[in-house]
Amino acid sequence: MSEIAEKVSIPESTAYRFIQTLVKNGFVERKGRGRIGLGLRIFDLARSLSQQVERELLTIARPVMEELTNRTNETTVLFVRAGSKAVCIENVTSRRLIRMSIENGRVLPLYSGASGKALLAFESEKTIEEVSKMFPAETNKQALQAQLEQIRKDGYCITLGEVDTDAFAVAAPILDTQQRVVASLSVAGPIHRLNDDVVASTIQYVKEAASQISQKLGALI
Repeated sequence: MSEIAEKVSIPESTAYRFIQTLVKNGFVERKGRGRIGLGLRIFDLARSLSQQVERELLTIARPVMEELTNRTNETTVLFVRAGSKAVCIENVTSRRLIRMSIENGRVLPLYSGASGKALLAFESEKTIEEVSKMFPAETNKQALQAQLEQIRKDGYCITLGEVDTDAFAVAAPILDTQQRVVASLSVAGPIHRLNDDVVASTIQYVKEAASQISQKLGALI
């Protein structure tokens, strides 16, 4: 208790009252004589905060995604990381007759596909190391690490036929006010349509859209 009071610069009696309130509400638990730790209710708080961030992200991202789909005539998707997976939380489907369709809730690996790699590349080295332990044994982690470094350098990821042999995807990271990656924005379509005439403009449009969302979230870009 005295260590906590000293760290936050308040009287020990005040720290004691605060801790008692946190214990009563399940955010802090007593771990033994003179010791305390986080309680299980902290997970509820973290989940609530995550949902709040996602709601704000979706409100900001949706109109930008619609504009991106209009510019590229391809499907636009928004993915977030959940452990060692990437999960689609929003999509704007192309109006073309032949198109990619990715439903909300679709789960993809982080080690394959533009959406997952654009998320993983901008995580901390510690996070990348921990997450990579959960990848299948056959994953070429050395080659993946080199690719992630290139993605960080370029600011985007492009893949051809990795998740679906008939599909391409171009993805860029979305950052928050702390410059942390919170999502990836991708354009995906049939692989035969990504020719030399459109590849450069598609990459540019995706990067610009991701940057626009990041700036609206408070990122310094």
